[in-house]
Amino acid sequence: MYGDPRTIRRILTGSGETWAVVGLSGNERRAAHGVAELLQHYGKRIVPVHPKAETVHGERGYATLTDIPFPVDVVDVSVNSALAGAVADEAVAIGAKAVWFQLGVVDEAAWDRVRGAGLDMVMDRCPAIEIPRLGLRPACASVRS
Repeated sequence: MYGDPRTIRRILTGSGETWAVVGLSGNERRAAHGVAELLQHYGKRIVPVHPKAETVHGERGYATLTDIPFPVDVVDVSVNSALAGAVADEAVAIGAKAVWFQLGVVDEAAWDRVRGAGLDMVMDRCPAIEIPRLGLRPACASVRS
């Protein structure tokens, strides 16, 4: 229910190229760091969102979603479940098209609010697992083909 293949594919291939990664910092040991790098490899523009507003993977960071001065298509949420609902509400408020809660991030009330607002949502899934499972090709491979 929270990660049906059609919705996952739609978010990964048709919801847009700008992904705000909430919880992304310069800490290479955090899962968000590797996920953001993979998203870039697959042609997505990542936007780090973290209170420190660090530059990560060559992209300027912002403290909150509302600080980002351009449209965001997908909000990838890599914070604990207790904080995720507020991030989901902020994603709706900024006009994102989709919200993606990473593995272990679950908030059923946030799911209901996001879906009720008309956005696509995936919960308790990881793009780093779903991209290869769906057989999607890296952006650099499609350019070379």
